[in-house]
Amino acid sequence: MAAIVRHAQAAKQKLGASTPVIEKDIMNLTQAELAPFDAIIDLSAPNPAYLNVDSATKLVAMFRENKQTRLIFLVGSSSLIDANGESQLAHTLEKYAGEPWLDAPLEAMHKLQFLQMVDNVDWTVITPQDNITDGSATSYRLGQNQIMTAKNGQPEVSTGNLAAALIDELQTPTHIRQQFTVVND
Repeated sequence: MAAIVRHAQAAKQKLGASTPVIEKDIMNLTQAELAPFDAIIDLSAPNPAYLNVDSATKLVAMFRENKQTRLIFLVGSSSLIDANGESQLAHTLEKYAGEPWLDAPLEAMHKLQFLQMVDNVDWTVITPQDNITDGSATSYRLGQNQIMTAKNGQPEVSTGNLAAALIDELQTPTHIRQQFTVVND
């Protein structure tokens, strides 16, 4: 296990000094550097936003026809679908038209659309609900790509439950070449 980050010092402060860290930009990683890992979890939020698709394309190209390595991508809640079948992104684009930060959710949706066309890589997309709160793992529910609410009526997931769902997916793969979402129970 290792964290691959752009800023090792900041990562060590957040993850602990004993966490193995590789300091490198995702676009400069080589297949040889990633070969030792059974799973690559892409939690990156690149800037500029178009690098979302570029980084996914790079990882997919490295692991085509590879049956030993899983690629797991975090894609934001803008890709989730409401009860009417519309993406949260469509509502966001309408409400905040012209805002410069819209590039990030738009490019994240492009990343998901790209991955959905890939059939010879073991990929999974995990999508948290709209509100991610600090908190430990308690209990959670899974969905496919829909907006879901917790018992409190909010579309939220704790960081602990998000991490637990990710670990459960790593240990027992059930969403191969699929998107899934997680919400607090």
